Amino acid sequence: MPSRLVHAVQIRFQRRINRAPSPLVARSVPWLSIMLASVLPTWLFLASAPYVPPFGFLTLLAWRQLRPGLLPVWAGLPLGFFDDLYSGQPLGSAILLWSIAMIVLELIELRFPWRNFALEWAVATALIVVYIVAALGAANAGGGSAHIAFLAPQIILAVLVYPFVGRVVAGLDRFRLIPFLDMSR
Repeated sequence: MPSRLVHAVQIRFQRRINRAPSPLVARSVPWLSIMLASVLPTWLFLASAPYVPPFGFLTLLAWRQLRPGLLPVWAGLPLGFFDDLYSGQPLGSAILLWSIAMIVLELIELRFPWRNFALEWAVATALIVVYIVAALGAANAGGGSAHIAFLAPQIILAVLVYPFVGRVVAGLDRFRLIPFLDMSR
């Protein structure tokens, strides 16, 4: 009986030896997931009014709140540029708004290093509302003529779907840290 126990312990720990998360996967999953989330609203459906939440921005917020040091503060610039290419917003609007959101999140991280879910959801709600209203302002300045009343469903849906996006990001975070066999040793 003891030899079976020893054998079971050896097999269990043998699966963990010489394994580590892949640096490529660990670094690329946040960036790729935000880029995929930016493209996602164009895949779902086309509507005459903005009903689909800005999934790219929600994913950026979720990654930044889940792992504050993972994305640098300047990440809002290239990710915002990518979002501008696919969202139809005037070029530069998401670059500016995402960069400001990253700076605000960095300042909140410095001020409140220990946060709870309610505070993070309140911060995300404020940033989502400001982002959607400011994006409307940028679109109207670029030649659009939408009224702010059209944004109510999008804002409500974005705020309500944010915890689900946070759960998806948490699952992606677990995926990016899966240990793989290290063949270099």
